[in-house]
Amino acid sequence: MALAEALVGDDDDALHAAREAALAALGPEGLVDAVAVASNFQRMVRIADGTGIPLDGPLRVVSEELRDQLGLERFAASANTPASSAASRLAGRLIRPVAFRLMRLVGRSLDRGSPGR
Repeated sequence: MALAEALVGDDDDALHAAREAALAALGPEGLVDAVAVASNFQRMVRIADGTGIPLDGPLRVVSEELRDQLGLERFAASANTPASSAASRLAGRLIRPVAFRLMRLVGRSLDRGSPGR
């Protein structure tokens, strides 16, 4: 977590310390993988922000509570996603637990089918 936060921050000392800790914990290959994943997410966010991609309906419904907890509305790009109606907020509260369980099951199923697992 410290590495991910340092990568998007502006504290060079924190970045150096986080990079050294990750290198010690993960080894060189693991550090490269961790930085690559974080960099890819940063790239995707910049592309989405730059193009103004709104969340689609189903993702908007199931992620509303998490987006509220993270305070994502403070970012300008959040204006591209329309506000949810009262009915969709209610549907989200009902669907969210099932949707997340289903995503976990699908993820586990995909992991079992991956080479090297």
